[in-house]
Amino acid sequence: MVIVLDNIRSIQNVGTIFRTADAINVEKIYLCGITPSPLDEFGRKRQQLVKISLGAENSIKWGKCKQTYRVLDDLKKQGYRIYVVEQAKNSIPYFKVKISNRKKIVLVLGHELGGVSKSTLKRADKILEIPMAGSKQSLNVAIAGAIVMFHLEYT
Repeated sequence: MVIVLDNIRSIQNVGTIFRTADAINVEKIYLCGITPSPLDEFGRKRQQLVKISLGAENSIKWGKCKQTYRVLDDLKKQGYRIYVVEQAKNSIPYFKVKISNRKKIVLVLGHELGGVSKSTLKRADKILEIPMAGSKQSLNVAIAGAIVMFHLEYT
C-alpha cells in the first residue's frame, strides 16, 4: 500500500499517519502540496513530527511532491488503484470495497477542512467514506486514515 497525503496541514496528523503506516508496513508515503515532511527546509528533523511518529519516518520511505495529481498519474501508470477517503455523492462505505491486489493500492487522505482536491477526486478508482452516525459528520484525518488503512490491509 502507498499513502498519498493531499495538502494535510497538521504536522501532528502527519506524524500519526507515519506511525500507523509503519504498523502495517506501508510501502511509501507521498507528502503533497503543503503537507509537512519529516525534515525542514534545512534538512533538520522536525521534532514535533518525530515525537509523534516515534521514528516511523525512518522505516517508511517517503517523498515530497508539489502536485498530487502528478504522483497519482504516475502510480496509475504502474498499475495502482486509487482509493480516496472523502465524503462525496459517489462515495461508498469503506467496508464495502473489494480488494483483489493489496500490493497495488494507493490510499489518498486530504486536507483536514477542505478534503481532497477536485483533480484528485477525478483520478479516484473508488471514493471511500466512513459512515457517520453523530452530529459532527467527520473524523480527524489521521484517525480516518487508520481505520481505512487497517481495513484495506487486513480484510
